[in-house]
Amino acid sequence: MKITPSRNVYIIAFLLILLSCKKNKDTESSLPILETSTLDLKYAKGFTVKEEGNIKILSIINPWPDVDKTYRYALVDRKLSSKITLMRDEYDGIIITPVNSIVVTSTTHIPALELLNVEDKLIGFPGTDYISSKNTRTRIDNNEIRELGKNEGINTEVLLSIQPDVVIGFGVDGTNKTFNTIEKANIPVVYNGDWTEGSPLAKAEWIKFFGALFNKSDLANSVFNTIEKDYNVAKQIAAQVSKKPTILSGAMYKDVWHLPNGKSAEAQLLNDANTNYLWRDTEGVGSLALNFENVLEKAQSADLWLSPSYYTSLDALEKANPHYTKFEAFKNKKIYSFSMTTGITGGVLYYELGMARPDLVLKDIIKICHPELLKDYTTYFFKPLP
Repeated sequence: MKITPSRNVYIIAFLLILLSCKKNKDTESSLPILETSTLDLKYAKGFTVKEEGNIKILSIINPWPDVDKTYRYALVDRKLSSKITLMRDEYDGIIITPVNSIVVTSTTHIPALELLNVEDKLIGFPGTDYISSKNTRTRIDNNEIRELGKNEGINTEVLLSIQPDVVIGFGVDGTNKTFNTIEKANIPVVYNGDWTEGSPLAKAEWIKFFGALFNKSDLANSVFNTIEKDYNVAKQIAAQVSKKPTILSGAMYKDVWHLPNGKSAEAQLLNDANTNYLWRDTEGVGSLALNFENVLEKAQSADLWLSPSYYTSLDALEKANPHYTKFEAFKNKKIYSFSMTTGITGGVLYYELGMARPDLVLKDIIKICHPELLKDYTTYFFKPLP
């Protein structure tokens, strides 16, 4: 049977079209947003930036392990902010760009600001003594950056008094009550998940996250491309050698030896430096937790020992645990650490810059493990334990 629409159906459809046209004419800013482009990301998996009409949508996908929510932020260009109306309950925050003032909560965020030439926008930080950068330390000394206390208990009274455009948060489970207080004051809090990425270059690519906030995506792309190129060139140089030194890493904390798992970013650096990391075949992405006996059995004769926790001398290592002296790397004084390279107030530079500059970290490891390579290079972070 052929079904013919009734006259009423046509009238209703016509009225709906008229109403829709009128509504679109009166509230142009509430038009359905059409995706037009996506920020190009080669390695990072934890965030995306999509341009949709007159705004950009920043999505934070993996701010901490096992998260069950994607956080969405609307980035609105300052020139258009007065012409665009957005429903606040549709986003976890609305951010006007370029950001004029910012608070970050991890030293790993500092290099991105400096590489993008926007360090002057930083107005507050929890634990300023941990910052090593000379440029940012000068601004701290000039009282241009307010001390905000501790990351797990930010002084909200001070933070609310300086009124940043945005706070870049860091968390392991999303239960920071301080951040909830800040959000209630209509200051957006964006969780940065660079630390959850699975590769060194993926972590470094989060400079593009900051590029989106400051309308400096072109510069962020350029900076990252240079880092990526330098990293890959160093990797190719290391691939030329046939001898791979055996590597031990980490140290004891209480009764547990912590060292990188085989699929972690740290293990990838050791692999890209063409070394034989003794736990390279393990499957996890975080850290391994082993007892001393297991580590000694496997790594007693390891050629090199890298990153022995926070120890800064062979004496300190021996005093902490006399059994460390059983390793050949200890006996041969082949232990290297980044803990001695610090800023003027004692902050470890590696914890600030290492994530942003994996090319420097890789070159350090290559220089240590294959001293015949990179002859004109001086290690930036790692030094032999005295």
